Amino acid sequence: MTYEQILTETRGDVLLITLNRPERMNAWTPVMAGEQAHAIEQANQDPRIGAVVITGAGRGFCAGADTEAVFQKRISGTQNEDEVAGQRTGMPAGVDWVTLLRTSKPIVAAVNGPAIGVGLTQILPVDQIVASRTAKFGTGFIRMGLVPELGSTRWLVARMGFGRASDLCLSGRLVSADEAHSLGLVDRLSEPDSLVDAALDVARSYAANPDRQLRLTKTLLTQNAVETDLHLVQQRELAALEECFVSPEHREAVAAFTEKRAPIFRPAVD
Repeated sequence: MTYEQILTETRGDVLLITLNRPERMNAWTPVMAGEQAHAIEQANQDPRIGAVVITGAGRGFCAGADTEAVFQKRISGTQNEDEVAGQRTGMPAGVDWVTLLRTSKPIVAAVNGPAIGVGLTQILPVDQIVASRTAKFGTGFIRMGLVPELGSTRWLVARMGFGRASDLCLSGRLVSADEAHSLGLVDRLSEPDSLVDAALDVARSYAANPDRQLRLTKTLLTQNAVETDLHLVQQRELAALEECFVSPEHREAVAAFTEKRAPIFRPAVD
């Protein structure tokens, strides 16, 4: 597939996806979302890839939805059938963004500039958010006469707490990278020049582990984060453990430990 609005590059065992509309501060479109989803799905099928990093070209990460390509088309009723079919999720038809991110190989966001509206909500389900100290964050929906989407009213509370999430959503204000980090919205900070390298280092630390167990762990974290039934939590964990106990990855890990060597969980990258 030839991409129009993203770039992809393999860095060892990590796939780097770059949102590539720098002249529009990488404003979100359904095309961009579909291309990102395709690239992530391809990475999930490639045994040589262990993790994904998403960043933006130019000065912005993603300044929100493209007003002309999204809002004006919706108001005027000129969306095509695929766009209309995807309205229930806020994504193009066939893309369940939140489920994709939570069931995929590990994903790290490298936020190089403003992440506003969907520019923020699209990365809330990732596994780590690494931000440049020059980045800015905001929901922005309230100021456009809208409400948050992509499960963000859950993800924001999970990351920040109820009061902080409420303030961010109800005010629509922008916060600096330093404040976002102190609020719990951002996991790590980096100097601008080393942002992508820092995110790649985090991604590689995940990619060093076996795909099956990485994805099982992500599923458990997703299912159990707000589960109140501790018996069910443990049932899910035990079911996943039973799968792991008979897996070749577990056998390889035990053999590597016994033989005092590093385990090999994926094919070598040329």
